[in-house]
Amino acid sequence: MGNSIKNTILITGGAGFIGSNLTEYFLASGYKVVCLDNFSTGHRHNLKDFLNNPDFRLIEGDIRKLEDCVLAVEGADYVLHQAALGSVPRSIKDPITTNDVNVSGFLNMLTAARDAKVKRFVYAASSSTYGDSQGLPKVEDVIGKPLSPYAITKYVNELYAEIFSKTYGLETIGLRYFNVFGRKQDPNGAYAAVIPKFVKQFMNYESPVINGDGNYSRDFTYIDNVIQMNELAMTSQNPAAVNSVYNTAFGDRKTLNDLVKYLKEYLSEFDSKIKDVPVIYGENRVGDIPHSLASIEKAKTRLGYNPKYSLQDGLKEAVEWYWNNLK
Repeated sequence: MGNSIKNTILITGGAGFIGSNLTEYFLASGYKVVCLDNFSTGHRHNLKDFLNNPDFRLIEGDIRKLEDCVLAVEGADYVLHQAALGSVPRSIKDPITTNDVNVSGFLNMLTAARDAKVKRFVYAASSSTYGDSQGLPKVEDVIGKPLSPYAITKYVNELYAEIFSKTYGLETIGLRYFNVFGRKQDPNGAYAAVIPKFVKQFMNYESPVINGDGNYSRDFTYIDNVIQMNELAMTSQNPAAVNSVYNTAFGDRKTLNDLVKYLKEYLSEFDSKIKDVPVIYGENRVGDIPHSLASIEKAKTRLGYNPKYSLQDGLKEAVEWYWNNLK
């Protein structure tokens, strides 16, 4: 989709996993992209391919500083707000920093976007908002009590976005991401996501540790489905689509045992020894939701969402990417 006059998108957290994939996609689609990042969890190497692109601009700054947000949003038509401190365990260990980034930083960005009169503010919400709600599949208007400081911060984002829509007329759309994975997702560090972490361990013939018996299930969502949702949320002309939140998922669930089976199968095509690497089972993790499955009906109906990648489809692509980039 091209632009005769190029629209400008501010992507906060643009050096992160999801942000850098969005940056790549929208530059290729004919937009100008401004990236705001403080590199606390994002990586410069995720941006190296864009630095010489005349339509790309990097602002090194922090969403906790209102002046950085104001500078970044100047001239932007749209904001795709991805900057956040992820990870339930991190938020349990350090709730104050998680709140500073995810709540105060979010409020700074909303305020800057309102004052700059951006057309629409699309933000990363989270499936953790469903908390202790038992029902499956998860539908947007039925949530439970949050189970971690991280989940509280992401729920507060939704409340603030709704108030800014009602009070100031800022168009907002929240995307509740479900276990996103894919190329550029960091396998390193204490808070690495499960898929890149397990891939790296298998490639090194190390046994990954599954929390619990492996029967917890997740609605694993490939990055290209997430890119599609961001584009639809940003560009939708349906008046019923805005000022709402949407599950961003594939709409299917697989257990961690399923995940390990697929990873071994796809990785052993590159290295047959990987299929013999054993798995270790550990304790369940505090704050973990046992089962997660999204209803994507609302996104299909209001936004025309049509996810193309199942877990298996996405894993095949992701595994190949990791094989070529981690070796």
